[in-house]
Amino acid sequence: MNFREYIEKTVPVSDADWQLFSSKLENRVFKKKTKLLEVGATENYISFIEKGIARFLIPKEEKEKEITFGFCFKNEFISAYDSFLTRTPSLYQIEALSNMSVWSISYADLQEVYEKTAIGNLIGRLSSERLFLIKSKREQSLLNETAKERYLNLFTERPNLIKEIPLKYVASYIGVTPQALSRIRKQIS
Repeated sequence: MNFREYIEKTVPVSDADWQLFSSKLENRVFKKKTKLLEVGATENYISFIEKGIARFLIPKEEKEKEITFGFCFKNEFISAYDSFLTRTPSLYQIEALSNMSVWSISYADLQEVYEKTAIGNLIGRLSSERLFLIKSKREQSLLNETAKERYLNLFTERPNLIKEIPLKYVASYIGVTPQALSRIRKQIS
């Protein structure tokens, strides 16, 4: 699926709006383990993933203590959206877990698209809603579910996460150690 098809699943886009919007898109390619955004850098893009997987993390001195708190996959929006909106440095980083290709629009270009097209506000809304829902669901899961329930829910809600993400990142994401995840996996086998 391409970006225009994804948008048009929600609403048709005029050729004129698409022309202006697509002229502002930049194709960016990242190799596996590359940082899309460093801690302390201000997010300047909202991107749509054409290919690949990324993770959101809070780095620590000891690599095994890093905190993974989100993932994004093909046909999803990705951004350190709080940094993007507030124009302030990010407190976390985004890393490519595989080779990635994304279509990005800069903050300045998005403001122009907002002003000149009907599609701009739609794209802003779609990306912000998507990013908010992922964040909200994760927070509620951490507050209301056991680690075992969070792990089992990944199978139904985001099966690609279980198949394509190293288990040490899955463990961090659900809030347990890799050893605890191993015990959970044995219980449900």
